[in-house]
Amino acid sequence: MSISRLLPVMSLFFLALTFLVGCATTQEPAVIPKATVKPVQISKPTGKKQQQEDKNAIDPDVLFMLLTAEIAGQRGQYDVAMEGYLEAAKRVHDPRLTERAAMIAMYMRDSKRTNEAVSLWLKQDPTNLSARKIAALSALKAEKKGQAVEQLSALLKHDPAGFEKTLFELAGALQKEGNIPFINEVMEDLSLKHPDQASVYFIQSLLASDMKNKGLAERKIARALQLQPDWDKALILQAQLAVFAEDYKRAETLLRNASLKYPDNPKFKKMLAQVLVKAAKYEEAGEVFEALFANDPKDFESQFSLGLVHLQLDRDGKAEDIFKQLQEQAEWRNQASFYLGKIEEKHGNTEKSLEWFDKVSDGPFQFEAAVTAITLLAKDKQFDRAEQRLKTLQEKFPKQKPRIVLIQAELYSQQKQYEKAFNFLTGELKNSPDQEELLYSRALMADRINKLDVMEADLQKILTKVPDNVEALNALGYSLADKTTRYAEAETYILHALRLKPDEAVILDSYGWLKYKMGNFQSALDYLQRAYNKQPETEIAAHIAEVLWVMGKKDEAKKLFDKALEKSPDDVFLLNFKNKFLLKDPNQ
Repeated sequence: MSISRLLPVMSLFFLALTFLVGCATTQEPAVIPKATVKPVQISKPTGKKQQQEDKNAIDPDVLFMLLTAEIAGQRGQYDVAMEGYLEAAKRVHDPRLTERAAMIAMYMRDSKRTNEAVSLWLKQDPTNLSARKIAALSALKAEKKGQAVEQLSALLKHDPAGFEKTLFELAGALQKEGNIPFINEVMEDLSLKHPDQASVYFIQSLLASDMKNKGLAERKIARALQLQPDWDKALILQAQLAVFAEDYKRAETLLRNASLKYPDNPKFKKMLAQVLVKAAKYEEAGEVFEALFANDPKDFESQFSLGLVHLQLDRDGKAEDIFKQLQEQAEWRNQASFYLGKIEEKHGNTEKSLEWFDKVSDGPFQFEAAVTAITLLAKDKQFDRAEQRLKTLQEKFPKQKPRIVLIQAELYSQQKQYEKAFNFLTGELKNSPDQEELLYSRALMADRINKLDVMEADLQKILTKVPDNVEALNALGYSLADKTTRYAEAETYILHALRLKPDEAVILDSYGWLKYKMGNFQSALDYLQRAYNKQPETEIAAHIAEVLWVMGKKDEAKKLFDKALEKSPDDVFLLNFKNKFLLKDPNQ
């Protein structure tokens, strides 16, 4: 972004006109750079004092300073521009010039000069809100608690109506810098000084949530609601805190009560529907979304969400009707096309699915639609078409190269070209040796071609950087269990993964398989059945079938095998089971 976007520079003509004859209009203030606050318009001083200052502005030294500052700003010499504006401001007592100096100093991240300019600015125009905001921000960044509280109190005094917005802006700017504990201390002192300000407690609740202090967050938002019982933002935050704690029942109760109390405010109903989705209460969520859309036929967001709920409930026809209706709305056309493609994919209509995916022409769904189309073609073993689309994807989305590389490797894998996938990923890792997704993908390929040393090295490299990487923990544990006798090590990794995600099907499968390899068949079966109930995949089915077979429950094993094979006749895990047991048993 050019400096001119952040820091408008006075034209030479405007300067001359202003300081020779006075300006008849009020100039728009400069924009504070990102991660700060937005200033308000500055009022032009008036009266005899100002008239005298305008006369003084014809001082040749002042004009030279201003012209020098102007030229320096245009050339990118911002330190020179800042000094020029600041010195001129001291001579002519014009807060507009002081503002210029402050803005440049902020842009340069020169805290000393920023403080100097803002201090002068406030002397010249004590009620200026922009100056107060910058002074508050500077004090917060410098961790000067007393000054920060003083400036925030001044903002409350001079602009009580805008204090809530100002406080949110300042807290947001500091929050991004990670200085949360200090901001919280400032807010605590501010709440003691102004105990009737609900917005202060609201900010404290947000900060406490960021610090993972659930109890404090709930107490502060409760205090905010004592002061402002009808404040919708606070009511929603209270419900959000319950959601973060995965207490969906409490969140639902709070939002239902708020919806009944404020029936004309759709925010509560929308969030209620979202909470119901999180709680897997899809029927109830659908009813809320349907009511929202019925009440406001232009609420296409709720209509779209209703379509997604219908998909979740396998009501494909109703979902299809909704998404086709949304085709008439330009802003929803891409999302609707994507899910119409997913519906056709679900029903095995590859070509129709591709037609819908190709209609996704913009927005975040465009890339996903293109990837899904490639995945669909690969599933249908139309690898040439998949490769062609992948080339187009590379040209259209160069910034998505890391993910495209993984897709290419997966295409090789699906064609059972494991060595080719391994070599391809090895080549990519030369440029990005620490890229976790690449390391993980190569580890899987290395496992396929029995390069266990590479597999283990890649996964260990990931775990050195991220010890709680669940995927790497599970993959390493499973491979050690499946292809070595290092069962104790395998158990360490898998149990670590289970502690992090105790209900994850693939991890339960890994642990069940480990128990089987260790000879604990009943325990193995228990874990594998839990995994299959959560995620009925063919690999898990093959594992269960093998355990049942060695336990002597051959009929059960054969029944499960036949059921899985019917859905996936080419599955490698099922075929391995067949070759290992069924073809060797003369009775089968």
